Amino acid sequence: MSKLACNIAGIDSINPFWLASAPPTDKYYNVVRAFEAGWGGVVWKTLGEDPPVINVSSRYGVHHDRSRNVVGINNIELISDRPLETNLEEIRRCRKEWPDRVIIGSMMAPIEERAWKELAIKIAASGVHGIELNLGCPHGMCERGMGSAIGQVPEMVEQTTRWVREVVDIPVFTKLTPNITNIVWAAEAAMKGGAHAVSLINTVNSIVSVDLDQMAPNPIVDGKGTHGGYCGTAVKPIALNMVAEIARNPATKDLHISAIGGIETWRDAAEFIALGANAVQVCTAAMLYGFRIVDDMIAGLEQFLDDKGYASLEDFRGKAVANTVDWNALNMNFDTKAFIKEDKCIECGRCHIACEDTSHQAISFEVKEDGSRRFTVIDEDCVGCNLCAHVCPVPDCIDMVPVDNNQPVMTWPEHPKNPLGSHNSK
Repeated sequence: MSKLACNIAGIDSINPFWLASAPPTDKYYNVVRAFEAGWGGVVWKTLGEDPPVINVSSRYGVHHDRSRNVVGINNIELISDRPLETNLEEIRRCRKEWPDRVIIGSMMAPIEERAWKELAIKIAASGVHGIELNLGCPHGMCERGMGSAIGQVPEMVEQTTRWVREVVDIPVFTKLTPNITNIVWAAEAAMKGGAHAVSLINTVNSIVSVDLDQMAPNPIVDGKGTHGGYCGTAVKPIALNMVAEIARNPATKDLHISAIGGIETWRDAAEFIALGANAVQVCTAAMLYGFRIVDDMIAGLEQFLDDKGYASLEDFRGKAVANTVDWNALNMNFDTKAFIKEDKCIECGRCHIACEDTSHQAISFEVKEDGSRRFTVIDEDCVGCNLCAHVCPVPDCIDMVPVDNNQPVMTWPEHPKNPLGSHNSK
């Protein structure tokens, strides 16, 4: 058995890399190509019955960085617009031809018990390993009382999950929306409804850009635009936080997690697993670079396990959860100072500018006789914010060095400046 083999919600997978419910999993052709490339599983693009789905053109808006790399994609595409029976027949065919790969059927329906139950029964009969309840889509479907219109209401999340659990005997994944005040509320509701796992995050509600010539949001459909779902590397920090919140919440810490959001490399996947995810789903990266990116993900994650001496994913899954705490639990006495390595410095001055203009004026410079510049950290003014290290274009040029100040660990509740601290409660 491969060391990347994993189990989520009772489903065995040859590796943790699944394709998320989206255009890459829209049909038999795509899914077969994905399996040939090495993906462990797919979540079939969301299926529905009523009302009918008609997609528009165009569908994608893109947020680029200054080098025209894609940071994120905003999409206004709806769920599958192909006939339900066509999708189900292709699922049956894929299951027969690829028995070692996972296929999850994603579904969406109006907030009606009969609609959810009847659709779930049909999808389960196609032979899927599990069903994912799409309660997160933030555009198009939510205006019809579906998607995030359900996912933003914990009571509806619980009810919808329970309806499906009552009629199928396969694992149920409840897909959560990030467009909510507290993700834990939705996760707890899914758990109460009987979910075997949660999938998160769905896309973030957004307008990605505005065309200043046509004066409309992108993507533009005949002169007008709308809000859509934002995904890609830009949403990874949001997803990491929400996964961590569920994993460290006592009521949901044992709930299995299928993590989604900006996963592009093996390291991204490893970070989610370290925060408690059992497996991961990928979409945007596959759309940008093709299905073969899974080769690098598999090779990189295997090498990471070898380098760290881990025999399996379970050896490090959740190891970062205990070190993810509320701000008040941080050590107020811990101190670091920036140290600039002169032999690596290219004298660009970005550290000085950032610190001088926007931080603590803790980096000075002098012009040497040969006209070069030497940048130096003023220790007494440095607060260890590490902005300089982040803006420096040279890797490892600036280190943040811990200060041995012989101070005991002190959290905010214990701090003498906290008027409500434990020292004042006596």
